[in-house]
Amino acid sequence: MEKKLEEDRSRQKKSGAQAHGRHKPRAPGDKLKTETSAKQAMRKKIRHGKANNELTEAEKKLIRKKQVQGRRAIDRDMAAKASFHKKIDDANQDQNVGTQAVNDSMATVEGAIDGLQRHRYSKKLKALDGGPAVDRDTSAFSGLGGKLGRNARDANLNAGDVTGNVSKGSKAAQKKMMQKEFQRTAAKMSENEAANQIGSKTKRFVDKAEDLAGRLGEWVAEFVGEHPWILLILLIVLIVALIISSFASSGGLLMSSLGHSTVESSFTADDDQILAVEADYKAKEQELQRKIDNIESDYPGYDEYQYNLAEINHNPYELAALLTVLYEDYTEAEVQTKLNEIFNKQYRLTTQAITEIRTRTETRTRTVTNEDGTTSTETYEVEVQYEYHILKVTLTNATMAAVVRQMGLTDDQMARYELLVETLGNKGDLFEGDPYAAPNPGDYGDYDIPPEALTDTRFANMVREAEKYLGYPYVWGGSSPSTSFDCSGYVSWVINHCGNGWNVGRQTANGLLGCCTRVSRDEAKPGDLIFFQGTYDTAGASHVGIYVGNGMMIHCGNPIQYASINTNYWRQHFYTFGRIN
Repeated sequence: MEKKLEEDRSRQKKSGAQAHGRHKPRAPGDKLKTETSAKQAMRKKIRHGKANNELTEAEKKLIRKKQVQGRRAIDRDMAAKASFHKKIDDANQDQNVGTQAVNDSMATVEGAIDGLQRHRYSKKLKALDGGPAVDRDTSAFSGLGGKLGRNARDANLNAGDVTGNVSKGSKAAQKKMMQKEFQRTAAKMSENEAANQIGSKTKRFVDKAEDLAGRLGEWVAEFVGEHPWILLILLIVLIVALIISSFASSGGLLMSSLGHSTVESSFTADDDQILAVEADYKAKEQELQRKIDNIESDYPGYDEYQYNLAEINHNPYELAALLTVLYEDYTEAEVQTKLNEIFNKQYRLTTQAITEIRTRTETRTRTVTNEDGTTSTETYEVEVQYEYHILKVTLTNATMAAVVRQMGLTDDQMARYELLVETLGNKGDLFEGDPYAAPNPGDYGDYDIPPEALTDTRFANMVREAEKYLGYPYVWGGSSPSTSFDCSGYVSWVINHCGNGWNVGRQTANGLLGCCTRVSRDEAKPGDLIFFQGTYDTAGASHVGIYVGNGMMIHCGNPIQYASINTNYWRQHFYTFGRIN
C-alpha cells in the first residue's frame, strides 16, 4: 500500500513538472475558448490522488520548541506561586494560626492543580511527539466525505479504522479520557475540601467567640442587676482615674512648657564667658575714648577743635542677648570677630578738617613826613584776611538696640532677643554695679505735676512744650521733632521754643551747663536743669534733663518720658543743678 502511495506521488510531481514546462505564452487569440476546450482545461486543473500532508523536519523542530516553551511557562507559574506563599509566611510575623492554615491550604491545592496540569501537558506532548499521526495514513475523512484537520484526523484514526469500526485504540482513548476526567474531578474535590476545612475552622472560632461574649454579657447584666452599687463605685473610680490622668498630662505639658520657656528666656553661656566678652567690649570702648582724648595731640596745628560726641556706653544685657541668639552657648574666643562687627556698627568716629577764610583788624605803624620836614611814626588799623583751620570731630553711637535690628535676625530670633532683654537672661545680678545695665532707670509712663508748681509761668511754658514730645524715641544727634531727639537736643529745643525768650542754640549737655548758673540741691526748683556725669566716658556733664520738682525730671531717655532722680543709677551719676541765665 505504502509503495503504491509513493508511486502516485512521483507521478504527480512529474505530471506537475511537465504541465509547468508546457505552459508557454499564448497568442491573443488563444484566450477565446469553446465549451469543449473549457471543459478540457478544467479537467487538467483537477488534481488526482492524495496530497502529501507529512510534516517536514523544520515543522517538527518548531513544534518541539513550542513544547519546551510550554513546559517553561508552567514552571515559571509554579515558581511565582511558591514565591507568593513564601512572602505571606515572611509577613506572618506574629505566627497567626488562621493565616498560616489558609496559606498552607492554598499552597497545597495549587500544588495539586499544577501537578495535574503538568501531567496532562506531558501526556499531550508525548502524543504529539510519538503519536500515530506521524506514521499513519494521512487520508482520513469525515463521515460526510469532507477532509478532516490534523487533530481531528488523528483522533479519528486513534478511535478506529477508516470504516468507522471500533478498535482497541478506541477503547484505550476512551480509557485515557475517563482517567483525565477522574483527575479533574479529584482536583476540584481537593480544592473544595481544603476551602471547606478553612471555612469550618473559622466558623467554629467565630461561633465560640460569639457564645463566650453572650455568656459574659449575661453574667455582667445579672451581676449588675443584683449589685448596682458596685457599678456606681466603678463609675466613680473611672471618673477619678480620668481626672488624675488629665491632671498628670496637663502637669507634664505645663512642666514641659515651663522648662522650654525657661530655656528660651535664659542666657545659655557660662557666666565667666559672658563677663569675659563684656570686658572685651568695654576695652574697645575705652580704646575709642582714649583716641578721642588724644585728638589734639594726634592732629596738631589747628586753630580750633570742634567736638560733636555721642555717649560711649551700651547695655551689657543687650549684648549678651544678641550673642545668645546668634551662638547660644558661646565662648570668648568664638565671638571675637562678631564683637568687632557689632562695635563697628555701633560706633563711628570721624574727623573733618575745615579751612575758613576770615578777616581780622590789625594795627600797624608807619613813618610820615610832617609839613616842617620832620618825620614821625603813626599807627593805623587794617582789615586782613587769613585762613582759620578747624578740625571737626564727630562720634556717633547707633545704640545697641539699633545694631541688633541691622543684624538680619529672623522674627523668631528677634522675639527671643526681646525676651532675653526683658528677663535679663534670668541673671539679673550678673552685671551688678554696671550703671548701663538698667535701661531707662526710674522711668515713668506718666506723671502729674503738682498744680502749685504750674503757677510759675516760665515753668508752665517749659512743661507745655516738653510734654508735646513724650514717647518720642532717642535718636543720637537728633535736635528737632522731625528727627526726634537726643538728651541735649531735646532740652535745647524746649528752651528755645517754650516762649520764654531764651535762645541757646543747639548745645551739648556740657554746653547747656555753660548757659546756666549752678545751684545746690536744696535751692533747685521746677524749671531748673539737672546734669549728670559719667553716663558715658566724657569730661563734664554727659546727660541733662528738666527738673519738675518732687524728685522728678522729664528727659530724653528712650523714649522721652518722666523719671525719678532718686534711683540708685541717677544718684550715682548726679552732677549738679543749673538755672538758665
